[in-house]
Amino acid sequence: MRIGFNPHKDKVQDTSDYLHQVIIPVFIPNEEGYFKDSFAILKLCLESLFSTIHKKTFVTIVNNGSNTIISEYLDLLFKTHKIQELIHTDNIGKLNAILKGLAGNNIELVTISDADVLFLPNWQKETVKVFAKVPKAGVVGIVPQFKMYESHCGNVLFDTLFHSNLRFVPVQNKEALIRFYDSLGWDRKYNPDYLAYNLALEINPELSVLIGSGHFVATYKKDIFESVVTYIGFKMGGNSEGYLDKLPLEKDYWRVTTLDNYAYHLGNTLEDWMQVPIVSEEAEPHFDCGFPKNKRLHPFLYWIKNRVFVKFISIKILVQLFLKSKKLPESMIQKY
Repeated sequence: MRIGFNPHKDKVQDTSDYLHQVIIPVFIPNEEGYFKDSFAILKLCLESLFSTIHKKTFVTIVNNGSNTIISEYLDLLFKTHKIQELIHTDNIGKLNAILKGLAGNNIELVTISDADVLFLPNWQKETVKVFAKVPKAGVVGIVPQFKMYESHCGNVLFDTLFHSNLRFVPVQNKEALIRFYDSLGWDRKYNPDYLAYNLALEINPELSVLIGSGHFVATYKKDIFESVVTYIGFKMGGNSEGYLDKLPLEKDYWRVTTLDNYAYHLGNTLEDWMQVPIVSEEAEPHFDCGFPKNKRLHPFLYWIKNRVFVKFISIKILVQLFLKSKKLPESMIQKY
């Protein structure tokens, strides 16, 4: 039987002091073959994260069926307060693991990252700067990639098509761009013009953003996830790949990326250059918060921006007109 009254019943939750959540799903079933260096890379990932985040960051690790050694390492991080939340589960799939990490808090920004990312100094500050200066930004990446504007960016192109501040600009960090595609195992036979120019939107003289974002590390406005599915039937791939990419479009949020590179993708092989960044002590950072939230976009407008317009602008002659009007050099237009 029950005696007495639970003192916590009907008690309102205290407002969280945290302003930013980071979710990292971890799946390292063994240390052989493909996973031979994965533990060392995970340590690099987490140590680089700890060294580059501010104290109002809530770190969630979802152990998605890793072996005992990894589980014990993560338990130690939790016990020593390096991370704020640790969820152990069997291998339920990458996206299902992420969905578990999203539940249970109301932190305004959430970074979703793979476990093989090396975070660089100022990634968090530059990310928050974009959210503060670009009200329609819903997803902010920190690793520039090739032609990101071609994926899930119909709405931002529709909104800015005739703006003179939407144009191709020189790539700011060519070496980092090369390193990213090396990390994917690509040879270097890709179009060299992709290393020269990328499509950007100038917000003001001090800030420009690239159009589009990858998804191996990106930060989202949490209200994007107000209504999400509870189960995805793929461990990886399938319809799980595009789920996080499409959700922001339902609220007409833009996908953008910082102009410079603020993280590296490490892959599954340890290399000599991979080291935790040295971060100099700085004054207490300014914490921006209270970013504008979008309402759900009317289905007709969603269809116009993300279906009709995307097909229209993909017509070959219109693609070339677009590239020319956005100041891509003439010599590159035919093969860009």
